[in-house]
Amino acid sequence: IDLNECTSENPCTQTCVNTYGSFLCRCEPGYELEADGVNCSDMDECSFSEFLCQHECVNAPGSYYCVCPSGYNLLDDSRSCQDINECETRNFTCTPQQTCFNIPGEYKCLDPVRCEDPYIQINENRCMCPAENAGCRDQPFTILYRVMDMVSGRSVPSDIFQMQATTRYPGAYYIFQIKSGNEGREFYMR
Repeated sequence: IDLNECTSENPCTQTCVNTYGSFLCRCEPGYELEADGVNCSDMDECSFSEFLCQHECVNAPGSYYCVCPSGYNLLDDSRSCQDINECETRNFTCTPQQTCFNIPGEYKCLDPVRCEDPYIQINENRCMCPAENAGCRDQPFTILYRVMDMVSGRSVPSDIFQMQATTRYPGAYYIFQIKSGNEGREFYMR
């Protein structure tokens, strides 16, 4: 008559399976059987692959979980991170005069555009130099301010934006140049 070791002495730390004349130990998911064939130890799933989580994998007893950096939410797939748009959720500290601008993981408060003399402000992002003002003779007619985000990790070279001259003002000429922010020579115009 077979002796059922699993009921009489149960040497296994987790699951015991009786066999004829012996027994086998099995481990719960997330654990692995040690060399002694009796004890189970936690399996570090995070060490198997760097692709389990988009940001950071944290090992837990018998399992693992993913965490996202500050400013990101974990999606329903429990592995991907999505940026929190603080400007949409109204979770920002900008003054009423400032504009909230979402960037990955955080936000920035942008001060309103201020036109420098001899320019006058004609709307929230455009300055105009009136033709009747003598100080405007060698200045651009209008300056338009645009803010845009550029996601890191994009392949290069890559077109970021396009501008186009207009024939709306006969005799006008257009000069396009990068005025600042290109100290590292990362950008060029064509």
